[in-house]
Amino acid sequence: MPGFRSFAALVAAFAVLASAAHGAPPGLGNHQHHQKLHKRATVTSTIHSTTTVVYDGRAPIREPTFWHSHPAAGSSSSTSSASKSSSVASIYSSSASVSSSSASKSSASASISSANATTSVTAYPTSTGTTTTTPAKLRGVNIGGWLVLEKWMNSDVFSGTNATDQYSFDETTGAEAKLQAHWESYFNETDVATIASWGINALRIPIGYWAYNNSGTPYISGADAYMEKAIGWARAYGLKVLVDCHGSPGSQNGFDNSGRAGDVSWQSGDNLQLSIDVLETMAAKYGAEEYADVVFGLELVNEPISWSPNNFTLSKQWAQEATAAVKAKATNPDLMVIMHDGFMGPSNWARTGLAVNGNATNANAKFAVDIHLYQNQVAADSLLNQAQHIAKACNWTQSELLPANSSLPVYVGEFSAATNICVNPDGTTLAGSTCTVSGCQCADTVSIQYWNSPLVQATRKFLEAELDAFEHSSRGWFMWSYKGPGAWGMTNAVKYGLIGAKVTDRMFPNQCNSTSS
Repeated sequence: MPGFRSFAALVAAFAVLASAAHGAPPGLGNHQHHQKLHKRATVTSTIHSTTTVVYDGRAPIREPTFWHSHPAAGSSSSTSSASKSSSVASIYSSSASVSSSSASKSSASASISSANATTSVTAYPTSTGTTTTTPAKLRGVNIGGWLVLEKWMNSDVFSGTNATDQYSFDETTGAEAKLQAHWESYFNETDVATIASWGINALRIPIGYWAYNNSGTPYISGADAYMEKAIGWARAYGLKVLVDCHGSPGSQNGFDNSGRAGDVSWQSGDNLQLSIDVLETMAAKYGAEEYADVVFGLELVNEPISWSPNNFTLSKQWAQEATAAVKAKATNPDLMVIMHDGFMGPSNWARTGLAVNGNATNANAKFAVDIHLYQNQVAADSLLNQAQHIAKACNWTQSELLPANSSLPVYVGEFSAATNICVNPDGTTLAGSTCTVSGCQCADTVSIQYWNSPLVQATRKFLEAELDAFEHSSRGWFMWSYKGPGAWGMTNAVKYGLIGAKVTDRMFPNQCNSTSS
């Protein structure tokens, strides 16, 4: 393994591979590449011919109509909705369709059950704050939109500015005072207590590199003080914390969730080394023994793209280098180092995992990958009814996750309950965002507080299937996000019945027959 200062040479070596602006990354065929081209692909839509909005980053492909108007409960969603751009390219699915056999296999279980009884899957113990033991299964939630701003989640903070991301926001007049007010009010100890009451035992907390080094940038520092507060609150309520370096120098993806939307220069110049420098600072702090009872892991980078101008081979090399640097600075030997899969799937990280973990078992390995799984970001997903969404979620145990005997642990770092479906009063579902049957509701055109029982139950059935798949084939999961619009928010999910009072409750148990053994 080359020394920590070797990345300039590596970048030069890969320059030719990265020169094609739209070339598919290694291991990603052209068809998949076009499917996975840009998570941030800008989509302009007109909502009821009155509002034009642009979707960016993690926001839904279509901004729900209810962000601008609130139809009455039970109202039909037959009003013409915004058309999706034919050029939409996204990166959350490795396949464009669900096979007819998979769909038919699950169709019987996809009808909306009238049963009101709930069951519960086994609940693993949470940390008491006095031991370094990590629960056998982490059940978590992201605290997105707090220490890294995302405009689609934090529109109130951006109000009155022309800013589009954290970088441009921090340049605006009065930004520091606004940030302080946001940090103080958006998330606090009361929220942690609420989260713990749901049976959640872990938090994934995004933070930008600039909290530790904002030299030469307009970024405002200070978020690390609130990370410190959050770790203290988590300790008090027995929760584990994954510290997630969500934004990296140069922007690893060009999405607003990296801090700066636009160009991607993470693998240019000294930025890879700057990333390691920041991670060393973070590891020396959060990887110290005094944090070992709470901080179980450090995520190296969030959602780095694996196509030009990034290079996937270089990302894998860097991950090994960064892991070694983090381990050298951390004094907690059990600290988990986690790398996002770069939208390439955990199987493409098997060799890297073997190189880092050696002969360690899955339970003892200290390097893991993070995968983000959504079913409303690929245009083809909007062609699925809820039975097909459920079939796809159940199949993740085979298509996206790794078998239990793999030496490479996998965490599902992000997912949501959101799908683009409509539900008829009798519980039958159809794909898309328009329907004509009286009483039919569509998930992205009706505000969640007005959802009727069939839509709530259809969404709950999908979410429970996701959770069952993750329980079976991952080391843990983190829903995006604690606060978020519609089915993107766990707060909404609990409040409106998309999930049980405890995240281990099931109204629709054993949906994924292949994962229930």
